[in-house]
Amino acid sequence: MKDLLFIAVLVSAVYVFYRIMLKEPILPWKEKKPQTPKVKTKTSKTKKTTNTETEEEEARPFQELFPNVVGIENHMIRHSNNTFSLMAEVYPVNYFLMNPSEQDAVDAIFETWLAQVEDVRWYLQNRFVDLTEPIKEIQRTMDSEDDLHPNAIEYGVNLIEELKNWQSSTPRYETKRFMVFDYRVDEKEIRAETDEELEEKIIDKAFNELHRRLTAAKMQLKKADIEVHMLTTDGISETLYYQFNRRRALKSQYRDFEEQEKLAMFVTADQTAAQILRVKGEIESAEKEKPQETAS
Repeated sequence: MKDLLFIAVLVSAVYVFYRIMLKEPILPWKEKKPQTPKVKTKTSKTKKTTNTETEEEEARPFQELFPNVVGIENHMIRHSNNTFSLMAEVYPVNYFLMNPSEQDAVDAIFETWLAQVEDVRWYLQNRFVDLTEPIKEIQRTMDSEDDLHPNAIEYGVNLIEELKNWQSSTPRYETKRFMVFDYRVDEKEIRAETDEELEEKIIDKAFNELHRRLTAAKMQLKKADIEVHMLTTDGISETLYYQFNRRRALKSQYRDFEEQEKLAMFVTADQTAAQILRVKGEIESAEKEKPQETAS
């Protein structure tokens, strides 16, 4: 009797274990709970976003850095409350290739300058690596040299192809570093008889003060081999272009606009052939007079 009872308990335990493993109800007359099917969502490797969304997302930090911008004039960014910003590009030293004593010297110079500076902001801009100019330089060298060895020509052609493939294979970035000096002009401190004179004096005072700060930073950081170059109006426009057109700047480069005179002001009215020839003659005569003026 005990053996039959033991066998019955063992069979029951095996049956319960078997039903649990199959995720079935232990009692056969119980209904199985319906399982909610798992919906597989396909995750695309590349998220497609519209250009406007990308541009707005990239442009937002720049708008926070320069709020209430009125325009760019006299190599400065002008704000609505007579506040001006001067930008300068900074070319850093290769800090990690220096020995400890050289690193300490750079740190001391930079810390000394930071303790003396009144107001400075930093702006870092990541751009896609652009190898267009080095590729053009290699191509110009190959075209200008007539006595190149065939192996050198083959090497140059292969190098150009490799550089193009390297640039287009995966996105690679380079960081541009800028320092920004801000200064607000108080109209009450300026005496002027007309509005034009007041406007001229405001711009002159802002530029003189900002240029003084930039020159002081340039002289101080030069001791640490850190180069500082002021951005002109064209340089500020180029920085803005790369900020708001980061992906498009690879194909439509800013320097191409200047070379193709797309940034120049020109008359779009219909002109006669005689008028066009007269203007061309004036341009040619002006270009001939320039060397004479420089020579004198």
